[in-house]
Amino acid sequence: MELNQIISGIRSGDKLALSKGITLVESQKLEDRYLSHQLIHALYTHRKKSIRLGITGIPGVGKSTFIENLGIHIVESGLKVAVLAIDPSSSRGSGSILGDKTRMEDLIRNENAFIRPSPTSGNLGGVASRTRETMLLCEAAGYDVVIIETVGVGQSETEVINVTDTFMMLAMPGTGDELQGIKRGIMESADIIVVNKADGPNVANAAKAKKQIEIALHLFPSAISGWGPKVLVASGIQNEGVKESWEAVMDRDRTISESGWMEENRKSQQFRAFQNLAEQAALQRFLQQVDDKVNLEEIRLEIENAESNEFEAVLKLLDSL
Repeated sequence: MELNQIISGIRSGDKLALSKGITLVESQKLEDRYLSHQLIHALYTHRKKSIRLGITGIPGVGKSTFIENLGIHIVESGLKVAVLAIDPSSSRGSGSILGDKTRMEDLIRNENAFIRPSPTSGNLGGVASRTRETMLLCEAAGYDVVIIETVGVGQSETEVINVTDTFMMLAMPGTGDELQGIKRGIMESADIIVVNKADGPNVANAAKAKKQIEIALHLFPSAISGWGPKVLVASGIQNEGVKESWEAVMDRDRTISESGWMEENRKSQQFRAFQNLAEQAALQRFLQQVDDKVNLEEIRLEIENAESNEFEAVLKLLDSL
């Protein structure tokens, strides 16, 4: 599919064209990176102003079930939703399980929903290196809501706040570490905290966890957005509390839109994205020049054979340019 076909297809809401565009954006090839910049530039002014929601939570908290029910509720309200599910990559083969498409069986069949799993490819922060670019393509394809489901493996998950407007954290009751397991960095960044799996014997534990988290949040300084974080309880598997969670997202979206904070925050995110893109482009161009002048395999062998150390090797590389 040619670039112009991808552009026109995405503008018409064609899912195949959108998938092709995302594949181009995720490509590591230097020539594809240039094409992907052309693609997004051509679509930039045709995007919807979507609701950008990041959702995180430790493995086992029930993110996929909760997000599927949330997505179904969103499309039933007449909106189109895109879910960008970030899966961890293998440190050996760079492969990824990419299992969210199989876990969200009901949502993926809905014509107004689009689910795209993406590997982290070694990127830290809970998101993939091209997540923001993928989100922009989804907005150009007409999706009203873009949900980014983070990897959910550690305390570096707050990177998602640099590409979204609202950050939701799912917590799990009854584990004995409702507060100990939630580090300050994530809790301070969360706009909405949902204690999930509040069903069966966990109902009382969920209510207790909610109170503990609310008390802890009072110890933190007020957010510059003017929004005070909300704590809710829900059961993704029973589809309870999902509607209320979405209402909280909509409430925050209205609040930060009316205050002007969203516009200012998106401007900051845009410049940060420029810095990241410029660094990536410079690195790729640098490595391309290195390949023309330096034999990296020879340098690797010199280091492994103790003929050179890593600092000497870097100096040699820089001198060659």
